[in-house]
Amino acid sequence: MIILMFGPPGAGKGTQAKLIEDSRGFVQLSTGDMLRAAVAEGTALGKKAKTIMDAGKLVDDETMIGIIDERMEEPDCAKGVILDGFPRTVAQAEGLDELLARKGKKIDHVIELTVDDQELFNRIETRVAQTPESERRADDNAETLKKRLDVYHEQTAPLLPYYEKKGVLRKVDGMQDIDTVTASINSILG
Repeated sequence: MIILMFGPPGAGKGTQAKLIEDSRGFVQLSTGDMLRAAVAEGTALGKKAKTIMDAGKLVDDETMIGIIDERMEEPDCAKGVILDGFPRTVAQAEGLDELLARKGKKIDHVIELTVDDQELFNRIETRVAQTPESERRADDNAETLKKRLDVYHEQTAPLLPYYEKKGVLRKVDGMQDIDTVTASINSILG
């Protein structure tokens, strides 16, 4: 099974992906983690990505799709994968569709966690208040969240109609408690 998780930063994608991973034996594939692993392993694509990143540029879609392709071939991905952080553009979505078609696979579910922007700011404030200063994430502040939300709304959210047309987009109210969101996602996955 191939699942894509969408939603603004702070919506709970990582939390839900981890719960799916633990309960179903799927693997969460984070593009950042995959890039770092490919570079550390020194694969051909990892070396190419390192050169690009060392130049301060974004890794191109072709290289990123190649890294995803390599990672999905690993035995631990056999049951299913949850893609988190990819695709971010329609071009990447089309590239992913082509990759999956070559493998005889398809995206089974695109799950969008919908959360009101103001609620995301409230969550950040609560997390900062409840977390000791030494354990706080550097990006846990309103200014960084605003920038990340702007990027999400401008670049990633336009992908949602692409998947809606394909009939695989499912919306889940991410403003509910964690257990209720998990139950909603589990009913989607069957």
